[in-house]
Amino acid sequence: MGSAPLTTPDGRYIVVRGRLWRCSDPSLPEPQRKDAVQRLMQARRDVGQARREGDARAEREARERVDAAKHALGERGPVWWEDGAPDHTRRKVENTPYAGWYAGLRARRG
Repeated sequence: MGSAPLTTPDGRYIVVRGRLWRCSDPSLPEPQRKDAVQRLMQARRDVGQARREGDARAEREARERVDAAKHALGERGPVWWEDGAPDHTRRKVENTPYAGWYAGLRARRG
């Protein structure tokens, strides 16, 4: 397996190709998180299978299950933190309050 994704200092986001993606809710009980992750991974496999088969209806249904699992994990829908901070999901890091932190990391890496 690869290395762990870069995570913001507050644990709210991972950084993928310079964009922020919301992390799962850390307060989820482990059995609930595990179940949602299993449903997410199966739905993603089903999306791939439907695409390979050219089955648009099956793909749409699988994508709906991906969305439901991501909501269950707290990665979509209302934010799981309670301090009123806005959601910066999908935004480029440099256009968010994390810009200074990210620039510092990139400068250290050279």
